[in-house]
Amino acid sequence: MSATVTHEFAPADRYVYDFRMCTYALGWAQFDTRQDASYYGNWVNPTSREFFSYCEGDTTHSLCETDEEFTATVRAMADWHKEQDCWLGIDPGFDVNMKARFVALGLADLLH
Repeated sequence: MSATVTHEFAPADRYVYDFRMCTYALGWAQFDTRQDASYYGNWVNPTSREFFSYCEGDTTHSLCETDEEFTATVRAMADWHKEQDCWLGIDPGFDVNMKARFVALGLADLLH
């Protein structure tokens, strides 16, 4: 088992994803870092087990097959951002169901 990873180039800015494709209403939570800017952002969807990253037009979309794989992917990304001293946390917003899903996945310690 391994995540399906897709790379594309999409010249725009992160706000296309913030307000259209990776919204809380669609099940996505922001993966907050000190690097977040118009040219950089990350989002995770605990229900569909997806991770999406936007950096200066380069996009990476990971779709995990299992909860375990998703949890490992999210932890690896959090660890990388911690090593860069830019980690802030995952923001589930005010969605109690989304927060509960992260908790069920064992990721409560990454929420803020």
